[in-house]
Amino acid sequence: MYSERVLSGMRPTGALHLGHYHGVLKNWIRLQSEYPCFFFVADWHALTTHYESPEVIQNSVWEMVIDWLAAGVDPTQSTLFIQSKVPEHAELFLLLSMGTPLGWLERVPTYKDQIEKLREKDLQTYGFLGYPLLQAADILIYRAQHVPVGEDQIPHVEMTREVARRFNYLYGREAGFEEKAIEAAKKLGGKRTKLYLEARIAFQERGDEEALEQAQAILHEAQSLSMGDRERLFGYLEGARKIILLEPQALLTQASKMPGLDGQKMSKSYGNTISLREDAQSISKKIKTMPTDPARVRRTDVGDPKNCPVWELHVVYSDQTTQDWVRQGCTTAGIGCLECKEPLIQSILKEQQPMLERAQKYLDDPSLLRALIADGCDKARKTAQETMRDVREAMGLDYS
Repeated sequence: MYSERVLSGMRPTGALHLGHYHGVLKNWIRLQSEYPCFFFVADWHALTTHYESPEVIQNSVWEMVIDWLAAGVDPTQSTLFIQSKVPEHAELFLLLSMGTPLGWLERVPTYKDQIEKLREKDLQTYGFLGYPLLQAADILIYRAQHVPVGEDQIPHVEMTREVARRFNYLYGREAGFEEKAIEAAKKLGGKRTKLYLEARIAFQERGDEEALEQAQAILHEAQSLSMGDRERLFGYLEGARKIILLEPQALLTQASKMPGLDGQKMSKSYGNTISLREDAQSISKKIKTMPTDPARVRRTDVGDPKNCPVWELHVVYSDQTTQDWVRQGCTTAGIGCLECKEPLIQSILKEQQPMLERAQKYLDDPSLLRALIADGCDKARKTAQETMRDVREAMGLDYS
């Protein structure tokens, strides 16, 4: 029905680090060459946990976007925007909230999990309870078909699918729908009309998924259909209602295995991070002071890489030759811990160099960054407004 869009966002709550790069941004960079991508600054989402300290959000927004650009997110391939600059997100969130059962929000696994983890914050708020629905609105308003998520976020995408399905069920009813759908099918042209109708029967009577995909492909290729006829025909394939909001699919991404300076997962809350654009001296100092295998008290003591946080970073950054050298040198005391750390420092600095270069032009001229985001917000808003026109019309709120 629509181009295969990808939608993803990130909360601006502090400096991005290497865990963000290896866990999220590298995936964005890959996806932007495969799909039309919408990447947004989730500032309203940040308020659900930082409503008492909004200055954290304000200070982080622009730095985070620079980090995206530094990492290689390309504004000529992707649409970059700020959530709160597209107020249609809030409108769809409000309208969806009218028909979303309370139990759907309370059962989202991350809801109770976050309340438990962030006990120092008062999260007994309407905004925090409703954030999965705001997340659903973020996705549905762009009719995104793919949402890159880790395994722990799959329930959010599933709830978004349920919200879309319920909305289409409630508001996709149209007087004379079947007659209008059949008339629309005739516009496909003799042979394609016949193939479409046969595929519809095959899917509805026998659950033939391949037939469904063939019929959807026919509709994707049909250039002459109006948006209304297209929606009717997609809905007619699967039932007797228009598909107004598209059900997205989770695009499962591998969990980041980026270790922190202490061997735990790299995380701001653990204070074990290296920032994306950290200066060389600071990176060098952090790596040189990393803990190593406790067995290596003296230079002559042998060690085991499996007991050393530094080795975990070598797995991410070093080639096989260097890893073999580290393993051999550690287990025989052939190299000291500072020697082991040196190639790691060089690898991280080498990775960051092009990032620093890409970021510099935006640091030198912040107006470039503002213009880029303004363009992205305009583009995102036009797309969101198209969806909202259909939503208002379906709900009887189109008074023009």
